[in-house]
Amino acid sequence: MSRTHHFQGVTMLLTDKTAIVYGAGGSIGGAVARAFAEQGARVHLVGRTRTTLEAVAADIKDAEVAVVDALDEAAVEAHAEQVGDIDISVNLVTRGDVQGAPLTEMPVEDFLRPVTDGLRANFLTARAAGRRMAARGSGVILALNSGSAHGSPMMGGTGPADGAIDTLVRNLAIELGPRGVRAVGLWVAGVPETFTVEKLSAVNPAIDESAIQGIVDQLAGMRMTRRNPTLAEVAATAVFLASDHAGGITGTFVNATGGMVSV
Repeated sequence: MSRTHHFQGVTMLLTDKTAIVYGAGGSIGGAVARAFAEQGARVHLVGRTRTTLEAVAADIKDAEVAVVDALDEAAVEAHAEQVGDIDISVNLVTRGDVQGAPLTEMPVEDFLRPVTDGLRANFLTARAAGRRMAARGSGVILALNSGSAHGSPMMGGTGPADGAIDTLVRNLAIELGPRGVRAVGLWVAGVPETFTVEKLSAVNPAIDESAIQGIVDQLAGMRMTRRNPTLAEVAATAVFLASDHAGGITGTFVNATGGMVSV
């Protein structure tokens, strides 16, 4: 039975659902957390930096904040146990991707970091939630990556990391589906509202302020829509996928790149 409710004529898609958002202090994580809360969810904001989490919590009534490293197995399990019933788990943790250099010039540590850290964080958080969801017979595990698994030059370990997470989501869906749990992902590539020199230079040291508008324009030109998706659109898609309205969607990634990724 659907748990969609109506409040003052507005459909609330996530009423009575409990959501954990890992990486909630980031731009996308914060937007998703706020959108979940606006749709009636009880939101647990998880990340490594309390100040950024509390900044998001200030916009959400009754949000819970927890400083947890998603790479720490014991910490992830302990937090999930503390939360108890989990309806939605979404992983938006940064992976330490390094881009802008050819593979033949890239240090092995930079190439492997997004693969090992990204897969570990997604596995640990999905496993913690999946165990509890399966025991209850319902739940949704959400993941997000750039959809680069099919080949993107000068992106270092991003493609292999995305490919690993794509496969993890599909295998979770196969294993947990009979127990009422969906696993689904979003492909999101380059949301301009998340761009700052600090964030982009952490991925590609050659980026500076003057380069950002050029990147935004280049990304728009690569999309079928010739426009960049907005942060609000990404968050709204995550809300839909987490809701009962998406009950038939599992084991796949929804392409929210504006057609930049085409498979």
